[in-house]
Amino acid sequence: MKKTMLLLFALVATLSASAQYYPDGRPIPPRHRYGNNRGYHRGSSFDQFSDTYFGFRVGMAVATVHSDAANLDGSDSRTGLDVGVVAGTRITNAAPLFFESGLSYTEKGGKGRYEGDKFTYRLQYLELPLLIKYKYPVARDITIEPYAGGYLALGVGGKVKDYGKREAYSSFSNEKGSFRRFDGGLRIGCGASFDRLYVGMSYDVGLANVGHYDFEDTRTGSFNLHVGVTF
Repeated sequence: MKKTMLLLFALVATLSASAQYYPDGRPIPPRHRYGNNRGYHRGSSFDQFSDTYFGFRVGMAVATVHSDAANLDGSDSRTGLDVGVVAGTRITNAAPLFFESGLSYTEKGGKGRYEGDKFTYRLQYLELPLLIKYKYPVARDITIEPYAGGYLALGVGGKVKDYGKREAYSSFSNEKGSFRRFDGGLRIGCGASFDRLYVGMSYDVGLANVGHYDFEDTRTGSFNLHVGVTF
C-alpha cells in the first residue's frame, strides 16, 4: 500500500507539472518555468542541472533470500542498515540523463526454519551501483528521478545462527550452510529531490547464485528506503 501511494504521488506531481507548461495549448520555454531557480543553469531546454553531483545516503534494507535449499531459504524478511555515498555525471546534453555510481555498506539476509528449528543470517556487503538516472523537474527545486541499472556486491561479514544446533558461524565461510562472497543483480528505483534533500526507494533483484550448492539456486532480494543530501 505504501509503495502504491508513493508511486501515485509521483505520477500526480508529474502530470500536474506537465499541465502547467501548456496553459493555453502552447509550451512555456523551460527557462521561464521556474524563474531564477538556485542551482539551475541557463541555456538549452535541458541545461538546468550541474554536470556532476555528489551525495550521501542513509536508510534501511528489507531483505530476503530465496533458495531451493531448505536450510538457506530465508524468505522471511530481515531489516538492516544501508548507508553510502553516490556520484553522478551527465552523459548527454540532449536530456537530463546521468550515470550514477558510488559505494555503500548494506546489510541483507533473511530468516526461516529448517527441520522445525529457527535460523537467521545477516549478509554484510560492500556494493557498487551502476545506474542510469533521469531527472525530471516538476516545480521549483523539486525533481522526480527514476533510475535503473545493476549492482556488484562483495560480502565482508555477517553471521549465520542455527538455533537448532545452537551454533553460529561466518556467513561467508566455505561450509554448505553459508554463502559465496560475490553477488550482483538488477536495481530499479525512483527518488525525489527537494533542493538538496533527497528521498528514494529501490528494489534489488539478485542474479548470482550465492549458495555453495551447484544444483540449487540461492538468490538475494532487497527493498531499500533512503534519505540523504546532494551537493
